[in-house]
Amino acid sequence: MHVGIDLGTSGIKAVLIEDLSRVVAVAAEPVAVCRPKAGHSEQDADLWVETVFACLDRLAAEAPREMAAVRGIGLSGQMLCALILDQSMRPLRPAMLWNDQRALAECAELLAAVPDIGRRTNGTPDPGITAPKLMWLRKHEPQLMDRARMLMLTKDYVRLALTGEVATEPSDAGGTQLLDVASGRWDPSLCQAVGWDPAHLPPVLDSWAEAGRLKSDLCSRWGMTGPVSVAAGAGDNMGSTLGAGVARPGDAILTIGTSGVACIVDAAFHPGPERAILTSAHVVPDVFLSMGVVMSATASLDWVGQLTGRRVPELDAEAAAFVAAQGPAAAPIFLPCLTGIRTPLNRPDMTGRITGLHPGVTPAMLAYATMEGVAFQFADCIAAQQEVGVRPESFTVVGGGTRSALWLSLLATALDRPVNLIAGADMAGPRGASRLAAVAAGAPVSCLQEPVTPTGVVGPDPKLRDVLAARRGAMWAGL
Repeated sequence: MHVGIDLGTSGIKAVLIEDLSRVVAVAAEPVAVCRPKAGHSEQDADLWVETVFACLDRLAAEAPREMAAVRGIGLSGQMLCALILDQSMRPLRPAMLWNDQRALAECAELLAAVPDIGRRTNGTPDPGITAPKLMWLRKHEPQLMDRARMLMLTKDYVRLALTGEVATEPSDAGGTQLLDVASGRWDPSLCQAVGWDPAHLPPVLDSWAEAGRLKSDLCSRWGMTGPVSVAAGAGDNMGSTLGAGVARPGDAILTIGTSGVACIVDAAFHPGPERAILTSAHVVPDVFLSMGVVMSATASLDWVGQLTGRRVPELDAEAAAFVAAQGPAAAPIFLPCLTGIRTPLNRPDMTGRITGLHPGVTPAMLAYATMEGVAFQFADCIAAQQEVGVRPESFTVVGGGTRSALWLSLLATALDRPVNLIAGADMAGPRGASRLAAVAAGAPVSCLQEPVTPTGVVGPDPKLRDVLAARRGAMWAGL
């Protein structure tokens, strides 16, 4: 019996799992984000701990017999934060989150200081990444930074509260841009460029290693007979990827969520900063994870819903009826980069573009054009990843967009590859964390590579292949 904990930006979920697959009980709680100024995004780190403890309290109350048998805890969590601790391992200020945008100028300074940083770390400097945030803090809060004695990441701070031990692991640490991703070690030259003392970084353990044991008083609080191993854990993308069974070279997972992510497991380190590809260590031995990002996926369809006054399920049904009756050629062509483009252009300034509007355009046509445009952007991510040497072989699709049969068909056709569906995709993060917990507690490392059986397969639609190819070219025409 194991517990997987997923620390999201807006909520935390703890799941009690038996045999690495059967969900026994779930507890979830929201977490508030503070935005004191435009572009700022922060959280109280102690709120993470309080919320995790509250979730575990609920699991213990709901399933006391199963909680007594827990032998491991694993954590996956939101990445890229900057949490600064003092010598007593207490936060000096709220954590700056992944979507904090204040360190834009520092990105340019870091790239100028380390021109090859994109080939040594997970990608090119971005305001969301930890290193530019540290530079911003040194510039704007120097007295606080003089007292800094440790840099912590989200899940690592919670693990500190659970075990009393300081540690991190490569998948999450790679997001700091202080880690040499290929070697999995902190890079003193990168630390020097940022102005951070390498002595103030946690030791880096394997993601599946035991990074401490649950404190005895917490074992008593939750009725665990113990001992309970706590795994080093995973960054959120890597934990979810593992939980979806995507662990072998060539495995790929596409997440059609608010944003979209194309994650491909790679046997070698193939950085692609020139194509805005992120490359980090995976949480399985000897492999990496190549990540392409679609900035606005289901968010684009939500926008069409707001514009037309329709709910997303209505738009989906109307778009499917439109395609069946008229075919895609009658729809406008939409490049739905409402919040910019990351992969493959790295253009955060770009805005969306619709061509082919006329009085006969309906909400169904706009919805279709949106789903098509997002599918094209996923295909562009995969093409960019292939350009730098990554080789996807099989695709699994998760996220809210999988509720749409039309969207899945468009995605498979744009990729010209079948895509697999799995059950319980919303539990992928905790399930991945629980796999790491199992290994930390003594299970063989090979269990990390156990696949998840697909529940369905969607193939390319040969009737749409040629028309989509022409429309994909038209979407990018003139840029």
